[in-house]
Amino acid sequence: MALNATAREANYRDSIKKFLVDNLKTVEGIYLTFDKTLATPNIRGRVVKRWITVGFGSMARGTMSDSVFELYCCTRQDNEGFKLAQLGDKVMGYLTNSTNTDVPAYIPFYQSHPTQAWTLLGGIVIQSIIESDEYETEDETKVKLFTVRTRFASVV
Repeated sequence: MALNATAREANYRDSIKKFLVDNLKTVEGIYLTFDKTLATPNIRGRVVKRWITVGFGSMARGTMSDSVFELYCCTRQDNEGFKLAQLGDKVMGYLTNSTNTDVPAYIPFYQSHPTQAWTLLGGIVIQSIIESDEYETEDETKVKLFTVRTRFASVV
């Protein structure tokens, strides 16, 4: 028996990726990497000075599924962490609903397909965002982690 589209982890991940690519990469011009190390990306000979590494965490499927994804905001050549603060502010702007604080922000939830149009299933509600302290890696990359807890209705 096939798993319902609302309970498929692949649809959840593809929806998160689409949201991040459409907004942070396409609109804001921020480089994204998925499930990679925090090492600085080198894009065709250019060294990138700000990027976000995306990772996926736990998932609990149920009538109201619960899942986590993580955004590692990274900057280089950022002596006082100001570029990192700006990057974090930009991320928070996309993950919160500043126009109506009574309604949580959400990410469109799609049934993805490799060759056909995607079908909108509903929304992935952003329930909470935990923001880490700023830290620095051995190669002087400044990092701030955003742990994003989400909820979405599922048929399991």
